[in-house]
Amino acid sequence: MAELSSNSFEFETDSDVIEYFITKGWTDGLPIIPPTIERVTKFLETIPNISSDVIGHEPVKNREITVEKIAINAVMAGCLPEYFPVILKTVESILEPDFDLHAITSSTMGAGILTVITGPIASQIKLHGGTSVFGPGHRANATIGRAVRLSIINTTGSNSNQIDKATLGHAGKYTWCITENSNSPWASLHEDRGFKPTDSTTSVFAGLSPIQVSNHHSQEPEKILRSFRDALFTIGPNQGEIVIILCPEHATHISNSGWDKTQIKDYLYDISIRSNDDWNQGSYAPSASQGGVANDTKLTNVALGPDAFTIMVAGGNAGAFSSVIPLWGGGSRSKSITKVI
Repeated sequence: MAELSSNSFEFETDSDVIEYFITKGWTDGLPIIPPTIERVTKFLETIPNISSDVIGHEPVKNREITVEKIAINAVMAGCLPEYFPVILKTVESILEPDFDLHAITSSTMGAGILTVITGPIASQIKLHGGTSVFGPGHRANATIGRAVRLSIINTTGSNSNQIDKATLGHAGKYTWCITENSNSPWASLHEDRGFKPTDSTTSVFAGLSPIQVSNHHSQEPEKILRSFRDALFTIGPNQGEIVIILCPEHATHISNSGWDKTQIKDYLYDISIRSNDDWNQGSYAPSASQGGVANDTKLTNVALGPDAFTIMVAGGNAGAFSSVIPLWGGGSRSKSITKVI
């Protein structure tokens, strides 16, 4: 059995472990699986060829983030050892400077880490992309997302009561890991980003709370997508990236009309525009830098361009409910990251 470098503790019962970890602020408030040496070692054995024990650094405090620490948190989350390569690459992704992890975790805006796993590994570890895709009931989804969150809590030098300054937050801050629906009529997310179909990837997004969009009455692409307009306006103007989750029913209708993702992006961009005067009636003011000019008729889009929309298909095959997911900092300060697993 491998020797671990982390501090060790002795307890009489698992209940004692759980209560101690909760008291120390080392959990998300839920019970954990005690990370024994034997359990942690099984996770480390899934990656025998890793070149370094350090996978990155926390960007502000410059703390080393090690493979062993991530393994401990993966055990605590209830993961299976075969999930560990996915978790490791996901944590590596959120440590990229462009993701801006410190700002996300300390901001009042309340982002959660949305992890999207695509490629062959998703089915191999039984990730779920269908019915109630953001909901409970699937071990891989629930525990991988939770492992990422626990890793943030326990490797950045702040316990769970200190790291999170969100005004409201949302349930995705506990765990938020999905894959795409296998019935998608279009290429997967990682193919859109230039990876091969046979690649397995993890993508991370600093996601704010999802906004559900309903349209059960239309089959024409224009009418379906116009349903997204008001949801997009709640986000604010000049967004660098917006995630659009199309349910299979909406995706099928749009695809059957011959539309591809490029046409969807172009249409969403064209319809999500209004005057700065209208924007100024809410909490976002494109003309604020000019003093918030009254009756400003200049038009400003929700997004910086059509390519700001990231389109995915996920969710149950029944029900015409899709979702808009805004990103922290407008998707410009925190950029989504995709890496090969």
